[in-house]
Amino acid sequence: MTLIVVATIDAQPDHIDAVRAALEAVVPPSRAESNCLRYELHVDNKLPTRFIMLEEWTDKAALSTHAETAHYKALGAAVGDKVVKIDIAELSKLK
Repeated sequence: MTLIVVATIDAQPDHIDAVRAALEAVVPPSRAESNCLRYELHVDNKLPTRFIMLEEWTDKAALSTHAETAHYKALGAAVGDKVVKIDIAELSKLK
């Protein structure tokens, strides 16, 4: 069964562009990972400081491997002090 991840990233209002650029930069290398099935970046239409990443991985191990990649670590370093909150939900599909 695949693992679905919904990552919600709330940027500080004065850092929206920097957070968006860092998130956009991580999309191509993440999609290129062999166990990545989906990696999509969205912005909340009602709250422009909120970005949502919808991800699908083959399994939990694939997500763990993703967290160890250089591009994922670079993302963390780039947005670290520019966000208010990051919430990551790991989901299993029921039906």
